[in-house]
Amino acid sequence: MIRTVLSCAIALFVATGSSAWADGDAEAGKARSGVCSACHGADGNSVNPQWPSLAGQHAAYIVSQLAAYKSGTRSNALMTPMAMPLDEQAQKDLGAFYATQSHKGGTADPNLVDAGEKLYRGGNPATGVSACAACHGPNGQGNPDAKMPMIAGQHATYTAEQLRLYASGERRSDMEQMMRNIAAQMSDAEIEAVASYIQGLR
Repeated sequence: MIRTVLSCAIALFVATGSSAWADGDAEAGKARSGVCSACHGADGNSVNPQWPSLAGQHAAYIVSQLAAYKSGTRSNALMTPMAMPLDEQAQKDLGAFYATQSHKGGTADPNLVDAGEKLYRGGNPATGVSACAACHGPNGQGNPDAKMPMIAGQHATYTAEQLRLYASGERRSDMEQMMRNIAAQMSDAEIEAVASYIQGLR
């Protein structure tokens, strides 16, 4: 746990660019986003809880994930073929567009809020699960320079699925295996609770 928190703390200070949108053109990104809107919504707010909302997400993180899909580090039957034709500038343009959109968010299950908040803010020292807030911030806004994503308001269904993919090792796009190490120690009940709590974050 200490190693994971230390790695996260170091990552928070890794600068990956000085501009908010990393040289992407939001207008060009909007023009490119038509095919993306079928799953992620015209403004980046997905209506299907299985697909992530991208509105308000940090541009650098979107670029890193598109690059991961293209390289095969991250794999998905729908996203991999979408990412393959995108060159670096196209990735940056899409990142810039979604970064300019306003995220609508959701609500948490009141029955899971207490357990979810406890895990999000304090982790589970007994099992080595680090607090989500250590990397994603107290309100889930993440850190754009360190490519730590904004997770506030993200669909609980999507978040829970990603945690399970990290736990199984199927998703490997995390820095220094931080998410895989954490998720592997989480129970299914913890995953459901923290995912619900994240959905209600603003």
